[in-house]
Amino acid sequence: MSDEEDSTDTSYENQDFGDPRSYDPDFKGPISNRNCTDVLCCIIFLLFIFGYILLGLVAWVHGDPRRVAYPTDSQGHFCGQKGTPNENKPILFYFNLLSCTSPSVMINLQCPTTQICVSRCPEKFLTYMEMQILYRTNKSYWDYYRQFCKTTAKPVKSITELLMDDDCPPALFPSKPFLRRCFPDFSTNNGTLTVRSQIRFHDGNGKTRNVVELREAVNGINKILDARAIGLKVFEDYATTWYWILIGLTIAMILSWMFLILLRYIAGFLFWIFMFGVLAIIAYGIWHCYHQYTILEERPASTLTIYNIGIQIDISLYFQLKQTWFILMIILCIIELIIILMLIFLRKRIRVAIMLMKEGSKAIGYIPSTLIYPLLTFILLSICISYWAVTALFLATSGIPIYKIVAPEGNCIHENKTCNPETFNTTEIAKACPGALCNFASYGGKSLYHQYISTFQIYNLFVFLWLINFVIALGQCALAGAFATYYWAKKKPDDIPPYPLFTAFGRAIRYHTGSLAFGSLILALVQMFKVILEYLDRRLRHAQNNVSKFLQCCLRCCFWCLEKMVKFLNRNAYIMIAIYGRNFCRSARDAFNLLMRNILKVAVTDEVTDFVLILGKILVAGSIGVLAFLLFTQRMPIITEGPTSLNYYWVPWLTVILGSYLIAHGFFSVYAMCVETIFICFLEDLERNDGTSARPYYVSQSLLKILQEERAETQDR
Repeated sequence: MSDEEDSTDTSYENQDFGDPRSYDPDFKGPISNRNCTDVLCCIIFLLFIFGYILLGLVAWVHGDPRRVAYPTDSQGHFCGQKGTPNENKPILFYFNLLSCTSPSVMINLQCPTTQICVSRCPEKFLTYMEMQILYRTNKSYWDYYRQFCKTTAKPVKSITELLMDDDCPPALFPSKPFLRRCFPDFSTNNGTLTVRSQIRFHDGNGKTRNVVELREAVNGINKILDARAIGLKVFEDYATTWYWILIGLTIAMILSWMFLILLRYIAGFLFWIFMFGVLAIIAYGIWHCYHQYTILEERPASTLTIYNIGIQIDISLYFQLKQTWFILMIILCIIELIIILMLIFLRKRIRVAIMLMKEGSKAIGYIPSTLIYPLLTFILLSICISYWAVTALFLATSGIPIYKIVAPEGNCIHENKTCNPETFNTTEIAKACPGALCNFASYGGKSLYHQYISTFQIYNLFVFLWLINFVIALGQCALAGAFATYYWAKKKPDDIPPYPLFTAFGRAIRYHTGSLAFGSLILALVQMFKVILEYLDRRLRHAQNNVSKFLQCCLRCCFWCLEKMVKFLNRNAYIMIAIYGRNFCRSARDAFNLLMRNILKVAVTDEVTDFVLILGKILVAGSIGVLAFLLFTQRMPIITEGPTSLNYYWVPWLTVILGSYLIAHGFFSVYAMCVETIFICFLEDLERNDGTSARPYYVSQSLLKILQEERAETQDR
């Protein structure tokens, strides 16, 4: 940083981005004597949490998650639930599966047909009429058939009486249980499910049906069954390799920790290797474009150009034109030139950024407890996610059974009206609509609570987002306080107070819960708007024209940018809160002004840090991925007791890679917060002090040496 730059920047900064910090002999780092900030927001936040807890209790009283675990018959009784008459009948049987024409209805919703709980599914095809004929000579046929009938059923009814009373299904099909429901038994032919026989039968509406229609009705379940088979194989692979997956994740954790400690020695090396690699790749791209251009140039002249070929879906057509390769070569040359010029003119700021990264590695080495803090964040986030999921489940299953009139003939004006199954057969509706049934439809109610279930779900989601962002904000503020304590220590590590992370965490909770809640509230509102936008997009997708789709895409992009900007400002505001103990708005303003006064340093430091951290994540995940690939494909002869005969080796392999990346991301997020905190403190240090004996810098000797070199060059000019 030069004196000329300082004087030029200061005159500009005073006009638009506030005055630089002045020297304060009493400032020794994070302020100890603090007051509570943003008390009103803290009270609102606590009230929302209290309401959230109350909502969970009310949902727990009214909800019943058994409705998700157990299927429900036409009377609203659970199949297979202990302590009920259906305890030994865990499977749901449909009288007329053709009523369930949609696969989604078959799996999740109630079909407009009678459903009963059974102990097993039918093993053979048998019609009611055939059973009546065989029953005359062998009573066992009725004993078998009655398992799939109501308790009031009799074997001597006519077809008309059977359809009117709906006591038994008109026919039984060989079935197998799937998702605790009986579905027709299919045979597999070249991986495709087919019905075993072609048989005609009478359905519940008195119409003649063919088994082909049944096959078409449940044809959509092919994909579901395939997914089930794949899921079982994946589960087997996880059961075989879980031990090795844990070992791989442990190694990833050790590598991440070692990488952060070694960054004080290799940060500059990694950055320049990365940049020269990027330049080499772009240079190869330029050569390849030139080579393709010369090949096409030597061919006989073609009338096709990039102008008259028009817009084509097949992109490969464009790569047959020399103009395409020429344009790509020009673009790559411009990118290469820009990167080279940036590296030349910003080399000093890049050196400062690399030194700050090395300083961050030292800080983590002196305060190793910060690497354990992501575990606390993970636990708190897990609690929030679990509470939200359980509350949402109980809200979704709240209510009492609702019964509606179902008319198999489809000509009853009272169809879909609510009814009482205990008294339905004696009502006028039953007489006016012969064959109408009073079946279970869904869960709900008419009370005030049940009318606002959707509102409660929205409240549940909003408070969940608020809590998630608050937990992340708490971690950022606590880490910032610990690393700021390190930076402002005169003599490192002797002047670093004991337990800096614990002290910073306590200050954040005691004094700044309101400020952290304020910042997380802003972010939660932005995310809530994004969720609403996505919901509207899904609901109105088929009713949109091109203009509305374009506007929605623009809104989605704007909210994405807004979320990124709010996260960046919040993070720097939390650093200021950790240092000075002021409210959120004041801290956000001070952080914004400080960053704008040093916008070039901010840009360079952020990019250099991102480059190195991305390279570190790739290095950790890639190293573990290579070892896992060799292990799971049995190409590592050193390990003879590794996993064998995996169905899909890529499943545990991708799990190890993803898990390693997430572990590295957790460790490096601490490092990123460390570098950002030290960078903010560094900018404050440059404004507060001048490097003299009376006002010395708090920076390390290596960084101080760079600043002194810049001052010497400025004085020589």
